[in-house]
This record gives sequence, C-alpha cells and structure tokens, in this order.
Amino acid sequence: MSKAENLDLVRNQTPLIDVRAPIEFKQGHIPNSINLPILTDEERHRIGIVYKQQGNEAAVRVGHKLVSGSTKAERIAGWLKACKDNPHAQIMCWRGGQRSTIAQAWLEEVGVSQKKVTGGFKALRQVCIEVLDHPNKNWWLLSGRTGSAKTVIINELANSIDLEGRANHRGSAFGRRLTPQPTPVTFENSLAIDYLNHTYTDLVVEDESRTIGSVGLPQVWSEQMQTASIALVEVSIDERVAHIKKEYVTDALLEAATMGVPDGQIQQNYLDALQRIKRRLGGLRQGEMETRLNQAFTGQGSHESWISYLLTEYYDPMYDFQLSKKSERIAFRGDRKEVLEFLQTKQISEG
Repeated sequence: MSKAENLDLVRNQTPLIDVRAPIEFKQGHIPNSINLPILTDEERHRIGIVYKQQGNEAAVRVGHKLVSGSTKAERIAGWLKACKDNPHAQIMCWRGGQRSTIAQAWLEEVGVSQKKVTGGFKALRQVCIEVLDHPNKNWWLLSGRTGSAKTVIINELANSIDLEGRANHRGSAFGRRLTPQPTPVTFENSLAIDYLNHTYTDLVVEDESRTIGSVGLPQVWSEQMQTASIALVEVSIDERVAHIKKEYVTDALLEAATMGVPDGQIQQNYLDALQRIKRRLGGLRQGEMETRLNQAFTGQGSHESWISYLLTEYYDPMYDFQLSKKSERIAFRGDRKEVLEFLQTKQISEG
C-alpha cells in the first residue's frame, strides 16, 4: 500500500480493526477505529518477556498457545462481527506485521478476506504528523472575552475546526469536563483528519493558548495562530454571564445527572480550578470567589455572582493584557451576528 493510499485511509476515515493491545490503543489511535485485540495487555506482556529471553519463534509459539481454543474463537467472532458491520474495514496492528497478518489469516480460515493496513498504525500516524506539519491555508483567529460564545460561532461556520471540541475541554482553568480528554496522539490524529477534510482556503479556529487542558496544539499550528488575522467578537458582560451560567452550570449539571455523577462533583471541580489559579487570583479574591461559588451551589446565592466576579477580577484583565499585544492583527470586530457573517464570507472552496 502506498503513502497516498494510507493518506486516503486517514482522510476517508476507513473503519479500522485495531488488533493492538488495549494499552497501546489507549495511548493513541486513529478515529473510526475499534479495538479488538489479538492479545490482552497481560498476554502481550508475557509474550514480550519470552521474545526478549528466547527470540521471536518461541514468542510466536507461546502466543498461539495463549490464544487458542475458545479464546481464539471468541476473538475471531469479534472480528467477524466488525467485518460484517463494516465490510470495507481494514485490519491494523503497530507496524502491519505479525499480529495483523495472523488476524488476517485466521479470518481467511473462516472464509473472510479482509485487507490489512501496510505499515500499520505507525504508518498512519506518520501521515497525520506530516499533514499537521504542513498547513497551507489562510488562518483566522476568532477572539473575544471569556463567555462570548466563541465556540457557538465556530460550530456555525463550515470553514472552522473546533479545537476545544476535539480536546474535550473548554480551554480555561474551569474547562475540565466530566469525561476524559483524548491522549495527545489521538487528539493530533483527529486534527489531521479535520484538516484533510477542510475544503476551504481559509481556516477559522478559536484563539487558544498552546495547551488546551492536558493536550497541546501542534507546534506549527500554534505558530500559525500567533500571526493570524483576528476577528474579534464583542459581547456585553450580562450576555457573557448568562452564557457561562448555561454552559458551566445548567448544562454541566444536566450532563452530570445523565451520567449518574453527583451534583457536588461539578462544584468540587470548580473549587479545584480555583486552587489552580490561586497564585494569580490572590488570596483575598480567591477566598471571595470560593465563598460566592459555595453559596451558589448550596442555594444561598446566585451563580451570576461568582461568574461575574470571576470575569471582572480575573479573566477580563488577563484577556485585555493579552489582546493589547496583538491589537494590530485585529482585522474585524463586531457582535456575534456581525462576526459570524464576516467569517462566512471566507467560506471559499479550494480549487
């Protein structure tokens, strides 16, 4: 399989039956892949010891002994179901070597012929890295104070990529969600697919720091964002407070209830976030914020109280300072509707 074919696999999000061990899959995978391992983590560990001590042939023998009989039948059954659900799926291991070859052969034994990814995950990962390292679009930053609903605008634009959505994080100290973030490798692979399927000359992304929670933007992307033209959305403090209350309180509590997570977990997450910014906020303001937040979540105060305090005492001064250093890059400014309409004029298809 050529490099161009692997590029198509990534771009088209061809279903992938990833037969690597769960620990490998967890460390990083390609979107639209399903982990149906040929070896469990424990089996892989045991075979690895044999490989180091006795070589490849002995390791293969041990592997076939561990995965035999009903165990082998169960794993083949899993692959068969995946193939039935996704007829064009391809089998993939780390480098397209023994594990995917064996899985392919076992499927052949039961009458199913399925392609495998030449070069495996390592080859597809390299494709993603090369895509991320060579961005060739005209970049726009959507900027605005915290609570300006920038992500809402991003999701209404066809020529955008939602960085926070891919990172599963709202991009601030209080932005941690109840579900975990992807690993850095998985995050980057998702961005590569988004970029490959972005068919416009101009790319709009939200103004982010280099890191979004626990994941980091590719270095080249961060550099592009540091020189990109800015579309600045300007929103009143009351609108911003209302938007944050909806997203960080109303929607967050609803999500927690859906997941069976106690309401108190949201409150605790925000108290933890306060501790992370305590040095910048200062002891007195941190104490005031903690009091207002606790009162709101126990019904003794309003959520608007702590949200507006946090914006005016922490986020707005920090944002204004950062914006002052890049004010010459502001190419357009307006309210949400005006900024959305402006950025929609940049939805020009390539070619």
